[in-house]
Amino acid sequence: MPPALTVLIPAAGLSSRMRGRDKLIEQIDGVPLLRRQVRIALHLNAKVFVTLPPEDTSRAESLADLAKTNLTIQRLANASEGMSASLRAGAAFCQRTDHDGLMIFLPDLPDLTRDDLTLMARIFAQDPTQPVRATDCTGRAGHPVILPRHVLPGLAALRGDDGARDILRASPPRLCPLPDHHATLDLDTPEAWAAWRAHRSN
Repeated sequence: MPPALTVLIPAAGLSSRMRGRDKLIEQIDGVPLLRRQVRIALHLNAKVFVTLPPEDTSRAESLADLAKTNLTIQRLANASEGMSASLRAGAAFCQRTDHDGLMIFLPDLPDLTRDDLTLMARIFAQDPTQPVRATDCTGRAGHPVILPRHVLPGLAALRGDDGARDILRASPPRLCPLPDHHATLDLDTPEAWAAWRAHRSN
């Protein structure tokens, strides 16, 4: 059997650079970005774990009718701590299962596809003891990242927005090239969204 994965979608950030708009509710082909990403993750037949801010309503509503058997949503009272709060919660969730790895799938990369995540999972399956990290077409490292189960205790000590950098330095990942800039193009400002939509419509 292929290794079992938990997919963490850390959606507890505040979209502070969007000047009042929520980037995870921005529409792509008529679907909120967060809902699109969760649906992609669910196609892996993995357990999908989504973190949300404590007072959120719109993000939760965008996921309301998705299959709950493989989807767990957790509101984080400590979301203001940054990315580390989501990583700690995701690692704890994965450790409560018998899963072999944790895929960290940032929700604000709109070009990522189902095929990208499937490729990442396939690469991880070749050696589920070593991390895997996506790169874009230039070789620049990005996301998703898959962490094997044995490194997850290291996430418990994370603070702030540093992410899993120290873990990846200690356990260098295999690199998984993805097409174009799928692994690195994130949309954090209204201008970035406008430019992406203009390019996509051409």
